[in-house]
Amino acid sequence: MSVNVIRHVTWVGFWVNAALMIIKIVVGITGKSDALVADGIHSLSDFATDFIVLALVGIAYRGADSDHPYGHGKYETFGALLIAIILIIVAAGIGWGGIDSVIRALRGEVLPRPDMLTMIVAIVAIAAKEILYRYTLHQGRIIDSPSLIANAWHHRSDAISSIATLVGVSISYFLGESWRILDPIASILIAVFIAISALEIARPSVNELLEKSLPSETLDRLSRAITSVPGVKAFHHLRSRRNGHSYLVEVHIKVDPDITVTQGHAISTAVEIALRAILGFDSIITVHVEPYHQHQLP
Repeated sequence: MSVNVIRHVTWVGFWVNAALMIIKIVVGITGKSDALVADGIHSLSDFATDFIVLALVGIAYRGADSDHPYGHGKYETFGALLIAIILIIVAAGIGWGGIDSVIRALRGEVLPRPDMLTMIVAIVAIAAKEILYRYTLHQGRIIDSPSLIANAWHHRSDAISSIATLVGVSISYFLGESWRILDPIASILIAVFIAISALEIARPSVNELLEKSLPSETLDRLSRAITSVPGVKAFHHLRSRRNGHSYLVEVHIKVDPDITVTQGHAISTAVEIALRAILGFDSIITVHVEPYHQHQLP
């Protein structure tokens, strides 16, 4: 079941993020690296978003009820948007801290030299988060889960930020006092990477909440599926939107006006089956049947 997959994958990420968060922040503080502390705060945001996914996924996969006749799928979309908002806030905080350190360095303040251990932690973090990204993205695509895919990209942004951390810390450690400004500069780059990831996550979530139509490629597939059903003379008013992990589609089909109601119903059922074969069998398909008259506009 999809919800069980999401919970399992998220719990794996939860514990990995918890360990990385503690190690990065502690070693970053003791090892005098702004970049690693910023990276640790990023892992803290990962930790928080895992909570969001775990809290909302159970609601998102509930069936329809009297208050939510189309199901609860948009709770998952809302969760993905919350992840993006948290990332933007984290990026702003990290960026401001890095800018403050750069300003202090430009005013003549000598920045401390990072410890060798900070580099080791950054390397371990890169490997761990890249593995977690690939695992989470793979599972998210299998079950077509927006929140899980969003969380995967959050892991990737953490891996990228750890690369920036490693570069900044290494240069600061090996090239001397005048190069230590690159450590806070690396934290600023981390903030930029996080903000870009947040926008990439937010865009599809906002589009879904605003009920944007499915991509034209998908609509073309749906159109071909509808016209391939025997008995469908024409169709119009094809409307579509995403609803969390499922899809909603409405279409008006035109059939021979002389067939029986039972025959018309059988054709509409065949259209539903054809569309669900493309979009998944938990999608909500509404087919309206109309009589077809030659020379009539679709």
